[in-house]
Amino acid sequence: MTMTDPIADMLSRIRNGLQAKKKFVEVPTSKVKKSILNVLTDEGYIRGFSDVEGAKHPTLSVELKYSGGRSVISEISRYSRPGLRQYSKSKEIPMVSNGLGIVVVSTSQGVMTDTQAKEQNLGGELLCKVF
Repeated sequence: MTMTDPIADMLSRIRNGLQAKKKFVEVPTSKVKKSILNVLTDEGYIRGFSDVEGAKHPTLSVELKYSGGRSVISEISRYSRPGLRQYSKSKEIPMVSNGLGIVVVSTSQGVMTDTQAKEQNLGGELLCKVF
């Protein structure tokens, strides 16, 4: 069975893992997913991720982050989707919760946060928002 939106699947696995108070979540691997997870790690939303050795298919293990028994991520959702791609210029990238959250943007220079994209004056596809 093929997956039509693997990024949305990854975000759903993270969201479901957080609701179930899991420590780790396993996600099928891809370069874009690794880039998104790098951004989430750098911004402090997850502890980290690593490749799972010995798995049938290439898999990533994502270590979720909690603070005081509550998850660090309050909301994680997809912006752009295969049926309706969302692109934005650097000055038009939306803010999440008055700047408290981030938007992950895929630019010509790689995957980065909305703040980094605005600093470098780069637009691109809005992948997801995290708060």
